[in-house]
Amino acid sequence: MKSLLRRRPSPALVVSLIALFVSLSGVSYGVATGFIDSREIKNNEVRSIDLRNNDIRTRDLRNNEVRGLDIRNSTIQSRDIGLNQVTGDDVREDTLQKVPSAAAADTATSATSAGSATTAGSVGGLALKKFAYTAEADDSFRRVLDFGGLVLEAQCEAPGAVALRANAAAGVQNAELRASGELTASNSDFDSGDNTLIGIADPSGDASGVITFVRPGGAVVTVQALALSEPNDLLGTSNDCGFFGTAIAG
Repeated sequence: MKSLLRRRPSPALVVSLIALFVSLSGVSYGVATGFIDSREIKNNEVRSIDLRNNDIRTRDLRNNEVRGLDIRNSTIQSRDIGLNQVTGDDVREDTLQKVPSAAAADTATSATSAGSATTAGSVGGLALKKFAYTAEADDSFRRVLDFGGLVLEAQCEAPGAVALRANAAAGVQNAELRASGELTASNSDFDSGDNTLIGIADPSGDASGVITFVRPGGAVVTVQALALSEPNDLLGTSNDCGFFGTAIAG
């Protein structure tokens, strides 16, 4: 017994045994105490099968790190997008089809001359065109309609009376012009360049009527027209005269 007690292990042996124990039991110790961290995991070794389903959360992802290549094509649905979040800048415009109700806009035109505007379209094979002219007194004649071979011009004279004249477009010969209601035509037969005056029952007041233009071959332009004279207060503006209407050609 005394011989055994005298043969104690040397300090170097004790240290080597402790080191061996730690190296063999370090991972097991970490598992038992819950202290495994990234240092105990070999780089690029954690795989999908090592993760529990539905356990990765937003807080586990670095901000702004999920990108388009991380998302399977054609898997994002409308429910994945916030309401009113997709804007025009996010849409490729040349891939959009024409809005059905906007198709008629392709035939619309607008005049850029001051004091007048026109819009055009078609319904049931008939061409339609609206016009509007407003001006202050002492204005010069302005073209307000050039449609189907018929040209109409309007002028606001002092002190606010409306003057109208008609003409045939270039190349038109042997046309007929009629006016009814509070409008009259001074010359029913006219060719291009005739500048036929259209009389108004009361040039300084309001007048309405129909202008009918017929070309050889039977092409007809019918104009529903309204002339207004309201010095310094036309439609709530400082204008004195107005001439408005809708033309139908067919």
